[in-house]
Amino acid sequence: MCRSILRLLLSALLVAHVATAPAQARVAQARIARVVTPVATLEGVQVRLDWPAQAKQGVLRLQAARADAPELGYRFQSLDWQCPLTRDGERWRCEGEVRAGRGAPMRLAIDLDATRTDARLARGGSAVALHRNAATPDLTRIDLTRVPLLWTQALLARAWADGHLKGGTADGHLDITATSGQPLRIAGPLDVQGMAFDTPDGTIAGENLGARLAIDARIGAATQVKVDGHLRGGEMLFGNAYVSLQQRQVALGIDAVQQGAQGWRFPRVQWRDPGVLEVEGELALTPALALDTLDIRARSGDLAPLRAGYLTGFLGMAGLSELQLGGRADVRLQVRDGDLREADVDLADASIDDPKGRFRFQGLEGDVRLSSATPVTSELRWRGGSLHGLDFGAARLPFTSANGVLELRQAASMSMLGGSASFDHLQIRPPAGERGLEVTFGLDLDGLDIAQLSKALDWPAFTGQLTGSIPEARYANDVLDFEGGLSVELFGGHVQVSSLSMERPFGVAPTLSSDIAFENIDLEALTGVLGFGTITGKLDGEIGRLRLVDWQPVAFDAHLRTDARAAKRAGVRQRISQRAVQDLSSVSDASFMNSLQSQLIGLFDDFGYKRLGISCRLHEEVCEMDGLGSVGNGFSIVQGSGVPRLAVVGFNRRVDWPTLLERLEAASTGETSPVFQ
Repeated sequence: MCRSILRLLLSALLVAHVATAPAQARVAQARIARVVTPVATLEGVQVRLDWPAQAKQGVLRLQAARADAPELGYRFQSLDWQCPLTRDGERWRCEGEVRAGRGAPMRLAIDLDATRTDARLARGGSAVALHRNAATPDLTRIDLTRVPLLWTQALLARAWADGHLKGGTADGHLDITATSGQPLRIAGPLDVQGMAFDTPDGTIAGENLGARLAIDARIGAATQVKVDGHLRGGEMLFGNAYVSLQQRQVALGIDAVQQGAQGWRFPRVQWRDPGVLEVEGELALTPALALDTLDIRARSGDLAPLRAGYLTGFLGMAGLSELQLGGRADVRLQVRDGDLREADVDLADASIDDPKGRFRFQGLEGDVRLSSATPVTSELRWRGGSLHGLDFGAARLPFTSANGVLELRQAASMSMLGGSASFDHLQIRPPAGERGLEVTFGLDLDGLDIAQLSKALDWPAFTGQLTGSIPEARYANDVLDFEGGLSVELFGGHVQVSSLSMERPFGVAPTLSSDIAFENIDLEALTGVLGFGTITGKLDGEIGRLRLVDWQPVAFDAHLRTDARAAKRAGVRQRISQRAVQDLSSVSDASFMNSLQSQLIGLFDDFGYKRLGISCRLHEEVCEMDGLGSVGNGFSIVQGSGVPRLAVVGFNRRVDWPTLLERLEAASTGETSPVFQ
């Protein structure tokens, strides 16, 4: 604003200089309908000079109803400047308060003669000084001292309509060249402190930025800007990209071009953050400032500080804001019409570690290439890692790419939990348009040791093997769906996992859904591991509509029952120990059928049973209990066999889930006692 006010008032003052004769008249006035300069146009100009005869000075008042500087983006109403005017030969001086409409007043001082014009506009410790020489009338020198960047808001709006300056100051000097018929040129060095800016939607913002820049801008129908220098400190946000420079100094070089209402082109982009990130290339933005084209190369000699400096915005969206990185990377990217067309990622001794334990990769090496045209081959390798606490070994993934898809050339396998995990196919399709990242793969698991799995997940000491095949799995829209299922050999029986799906597998509060069916589970082995007394026999059942949120169950429909025929075929007697009866009655809030049972239970170590069954439907932290069938107001859990004939009946059909978990934990440690009725 200050620069345009100077130019506007100086133009009117020169007119006043010619139109008045203070030595011959006490009051002189001039009314000028329109004053046109290369920079601005004034309308409704009034100049009044009150200079008494023989006085050494007079009072000058200059007013303009409207002032318009379209190239600078300024438009003012009711300009008013008044000052005491002195004359020394051909030299004129005047200093006083100037206002524009209801804006805060500023101090304007003018010193001019036939060969030069000097002016200074100030408020507090901030000042803009102007110098013009008659020999070069198209050139104006502007010196800035602690000038608030807010004063340049209108000029910024010419190049960036949505940009809003919030704070900061600038020192330096600018040469403004305004030649008729040519773009307005602004060039010179600037030192910026504490710059802050944003947009109305908050997608672009900056705070506490410092810069020392050399600027060369040509503003007109086609705007061209050239910037070279350094940024220091501060934070910036561009969509999902968050940049934190902390106290680092970054070398910056940019050429920018805008033609009319078209988007911006950046034929030269250079960014050098020593030891962290170096970027060089070109790009173009749409009129809405969305990415249109990109040809760029980025290199990081140390990935460790890259997360905090540049990646937290992207990683935070995926729930990975604390991800730890290491090693080196060289990346080349090509984007057309906003979609990724070509990519080349070269990794050297890289590592990725999620502190929350969801995944970890060590010793990442290779050159992974994505192509939308000519087929290319590449390869990715790693020394080892883990997935949700499950360690896996080294792997080699040979890729091929064409038509914008990255896929395996051949099956790849790795050791895991004493067995192996193999990808028979893998296809990665990067985001494009409204479609996000898509990944499909087939997975085979062979001979994974359940004992190692249980130890890694802090489960009871289950034993057995996990073998299965997932013919097709698909990740899209932050959901991982599995076709087929997993087969698990566990406690002499068989467990089948189907309808497996995960939401936000690596994000916040991952959710897993599945159906589980099992048959012929050896109850003696199972209860021995669980510390739940001893029950012999064979167990069948299902856990339908299982849903885990952050690996904690929030819903399921479980039914467990013994299989007398399977027990008979296996030659297994169906017996339940006194301890197991006590644990079962405590966990299920059940009781014995009559007082005789309560008297006899202490006399026997175990009991024969005909059938055993229990079910729980979990919903909103309440377990709706049931068993083998209704018995009066209750439900049967254990039907006895032989003498003494044992019967255990539950009467509370609604049990608080956290309470039930506490009872299960107490039962596993033997801290239970029988419930009598």
